Amino acid sequence: MKFTKSWLSDHLKTSATLEQIEKTLNEIGLEVENIDKGGESFFKVAKILKASKHPNADKLKVCEVDTGKRVVQVVCGANNARDGLFTVFASPGAIIPKNQLKIKITNIRGIESNGMLCSESELNISEESSGIIELSKNKKIGESFFSSNNEPLIDISVTPNRSDCLGVYGIARDLSAKGLGSLKEIKKIDIKNKIKNPFKVTIEKNSGCSAFSYCYIEGVKNIESPKWLKDKILSVGLRPISAIVDITNYIMIDLNRPLHAYDADKISKKHVIVRLSKKNEKFNALDDKEYKLEEGNCLITDKDKILGLGGIIGGASTGVSEKSKNILIESALFEPSLTSKTSKKLGINSDASFRFARGVDKNMMVYGSQLAAKLIQEICGGKISNVLISGEKIFNPRKIIFNLSKFSKIIGIPITVKEAIDILKKLGFRINLKKETLNLEVPSWRPDIVEDIDVVEEIIRIKGYDKIKLIEPNQGTVKKDILSFGQKIQRSFLRSIANQGFFQTITYSFTDSKVDTIFKDENKNLYLKNPISSDQNYLRSSLFSNLFSHLRNNINRNFYNQKIFECGPVFSSNKPGDQSLILAGIQSGKLNEKSWIDKNKEVSFYDIKNYVFKALIENGFLEKDLLINQTEDTFYHPAKSCKLNYNSNNFLIASFGEFSPKILKDLDIKISPVFGFELFLNNIESILQKNKFKNKFQISNYQKVERDFSFIIDKETEVGNIIFELKKLNEDIIKKIRVFDVFDGENVEKNKKSVALNFEFQSNEKTLAEKEIDEISKKIINTLEGSFKATLRS
Repeated sequence: MKFTKSWLSDHLKTSATLEQIEKTLNEIGLEVENIDKGGESFFKVAKILKASKHPNADKLKVCEVDTGKRVVQVVCGANNARDGLFTVFASPGAIIPKNQLKIKITNIRGIESNGMLCSESELNISEESSGIIELSKNKKIGESFFSSNNEPLIDISVTPNRSDCLGVYGIARDLSAKGLGSLKEIKKIDIKNKIKNPFKVTIEKNSGCSAFSYCYIEGVKNIESPKWLKDKILSVGLRPISAIVDITNYIMIDLNRPLHAYDADKISKKHVIVRLSKKNEKFNALDDKEYKLEEGNCLITDKDKILGLGGIIGGASTGVSEKSKNILIESALFEPSLTSKTSKKLGINSDASFRFARGVDKNMMVYGSQLAAKLIQEICGGKISNVLISGEKIFNPRKIIFNLSKFSKIIGIPITVKEAIDILKKLGFRINLKKETLNLEVPSWRPDIVEDIDVVEEIIRIKGYDKIKLIEPNQGTVKKDILSFGQKIQRSFLRSIANQGFFQTITYSFTDSKVDTIFKDENKNLYLKNPISSDQNYLRSSLFSNLFSHLRNNINRNFYNQKIFECGPVFSSNKPGDQSLILAGIQSGKLNEKSWIDKNKEVSFYDIKNYVFKALIENGFLEKDLLINQTEDTFYHPAKSCKLNYNSNNFLIASFGEFSPKILKDLDIKISPVFGFELFLNNIESILQKNKFKNKFQISNYQKVERDFSFIIDKETEVGNIIFELKKLNEDIIKKIRVFDVFDGENVEKNKKSVALNFEFQSNEKTLAEKEIDEISKKIINTLEGSFKATLRS
């Protein structure tokens, strides 16, 4: 929202300096983004004396430009640059509003250019960019294009809930409440020469318009705006068009009351109909574009044609011109949500739609029509009709019961009844006091205030956030752990994985559905209704979808050796709570960089297994309780992947392995192999909370004994299950079991395989006797033969 200090003084009686105004605006939540202190003085009215073809470029022209003080040479690419054209010249040092480009003397294709000739788009006047600005010949060469060039332009950021501050009057009201001056009352409108309003407006049910006020003005002469009005319009970066259009723009900026003027003679049978659009209806707008409409847009029409898109933009068929004699002024109320939806869908971001999408003051509707009619009569003449209203006519204020004790309870500082009433009255609230309870009527321009907590915010906003005392917390009062058990487990696993050389990534919970469904089955409940982009249209059900996006991006930049991980929620439905916490990582490339000492070693399945086991053991799991099984995940290589269960039950705690080559091809990953793992932290937390493991480190002073066993088993039997069972035979003596050979084929019968295991026996209490070793060996052989139908090889 842009305005000048002089415009503000139309509504606020104050002696405050520009610096005080800026400081106060920031204090009350109207953030000042920029104050332009006259940079626009570089933009002058100029005349092209001669436009010649550029000797070295077909699409450029060399123009001799009279700037008032001297004639300069400017290279220009506009098609409409021609002899005798009055236009806008930006001298060196000027900053172009649209792209913030600073103009310098430059050489373009061998010809020196001493400035720039500007289009409306470049000066943020309109979207017109096809040519440079064409001014009337009665302009004075050398005068500033922006009449208020010496007055600073204040630009504030207005949050979506403060639509009342999209008008200068609303900003003045807030500054007055803060004590920066006194607010001037809006003058009542006294209209003379009334005639009967010949128009009829019909609002169809659920059309997106709740009320429509309209005023007819007969016999106008649409002339050029007077200097005061043009100066107002130019001061905020708008382009003067004609008196009638400029008046509607002026009232919109001044009072946050969007209006629209129709050429009344172009409306069939003097009957306006507000209705919803039908599918594939077409509409020619004032921006010279044709829009194809969907079903459900709010339209202003007559019996024959579309007159405009309600609250967004008018139609070319009834646009006001210098030939217009009779005018219909529209001042209506349009549904914010529908206005916003239509505006975004069609890509029309007009000043009117920006305001209607945030809500406007209902009680300003009729006043806006009256003020526009009065100004049009004063400048353009004509006779004014009575103002009629179709639709809703009475707007009851919202009522809130507010107890002052809530303020001190929420904010932590006291406030007197007198101070609270003074602030709220200045903000426009009507108040009925009963002891310390305030019965409030919310002003019509504040649709965002709906409950007592909003009133608390309004009071402290004006009283001042700086009045809230800073109190240091009493650290001695904290008795409970700051982190929950689950948070401690999560942080511990993060450290374990990071300590093994992995780099953590943090991504959105949104992802590309095409990628995510590679890892999990499609779930229609996870699609987003309003995604921020087409490649983030889905709530992730796997962390691998975003991790692989990072992997691919890094590979495309020639980073092949990667170890990355992420910890976060994945989702199983759109219901609250249907999510689980996962820690997942992927690794690609080689284990080490090139070195004259070591050879490059490729990442293997056993490296990934080691990362997972190390993280689990570091966090309290016992290796003997970790059971390896075959995974059902189809995105892994079937022969080079597995899952980990806890202690032979159904508690899944991890999975890891090499990704399927088909998956890598589908994801356009240009290197292989790639390995990954998942740690299921919710299950891990549940296990660790129930079981207090004591993983003691013990050193035996007695010698160890090794024995090797080779046996034949069924090809489908998993060796991990065999090792898991054999460790249970005597955990005090069987310290390690290692697979050192597996083969099938020659000398091994069909559907069988040969497996060789190395056992390490050691006691913490004594040296093992040969008899004890034989007994343990016999138990091993019996278990293999009985439980797994294995045959011992000689």
